[in-house]
Amino acid sequence: MRELKKHQPSMTVDEQIANLREKGMVIENEDFAKSFLNDVSYFRLIKAYSLGLKIKNGDYDEKVRFEDVINLYLFNSNFRQQIFLQIEKVEVNLRCRLSNYFCNHYGVFGYEDVNNFVDATHHKELLDDIRREIVRNKKAPFVKNYLQSYEDAKIPLYALTELFSFGTLSKFYKNMKNEDKKAIASIYGIGYTYFESWIEALSYIRNICAHYGRLYNVKLLKTPQLYKRYTESGIKNFRIFASLLTLKHLLPNDRHWHEFVQVIALLIDKYPSVNLGLIGFPQDWMEYLSKQF
Repeated sequence: MRELKKHQPSMTVDEQIANLREKGMVIENEDFAKSFLNDVSYFRLIKAYSLGLKIKNGDYDEKVRFEDVINLYLFNSNFRQQIFLQIEKVEVNLRCRLSNYFCNHYGVFGYEDVNNFVDATHHKELLDDIRREIVRNKKAPFVKNYLQSYEDAKIPLYALTELFSFGTLSKFYKNMKNEDKKAIASIYGIGYTYFESWIEALSYIRNICAHYGRLYNVKLLKTPQLYKRYTESGIKNFRIFASLLTLKHLLPNDRHWHEFVQVIALLIDKYPSVNLGLIGFPQDWMEYLSKQF
């Protein structure tokens, strides 16, 4: 049985800086380093963005500067914000398209009927999620209006989806009948098995973005199913670039997509210490994100 590690004691900012220097990190401006570590925690910055910067004995390469770690942190922050804006577009239009389709086929309260879904257990979980969201948002004007002014105090799906998280949307879609999944996915010109995995992966990434998490040098746990032409080119679905490819397909008519690609290019130019491989970007990544399909 392996011996478990002991927890590290808390360190003051001065001790954090001394510890980094002891491990070989170059800190040229100590006041700047102190200021930054008072704004961004040592654990959030160093533990996450030092990955790959240490040599085998746990010390830093002698060329690694404190500013190098900060630049990776700042790149991730800006990169994450830009991706979040693109995911928001998919989330908003999926709410619209899913609710329009479902209401037209099953009625505005069709979500209550288990027969309109595949799995009864997942349907019950959906209804439980809906009840919790209604309680949590009971003071929102449109929720209060439906609860107080309409018969049975019920909320139609076209309004209810405004309370759905992307995760709830993904679960709703996943439990729909295959013919219904196909109909919605066809609006995007995508096969429903691909579409299902894409929105599940984007929902997961959206939560990382919403909680200010890390996309740089991360193997994502929820991964999209990729087209063969991408996998045969060596693109890995566990890095963030794979999900950018799915966004390109989900937003084919978005007039701002080219601007998004240019912003990402500018970020990569601004932070040259970024290792493209750690975000899954091939050398010709701009061609992948820009060309028509």
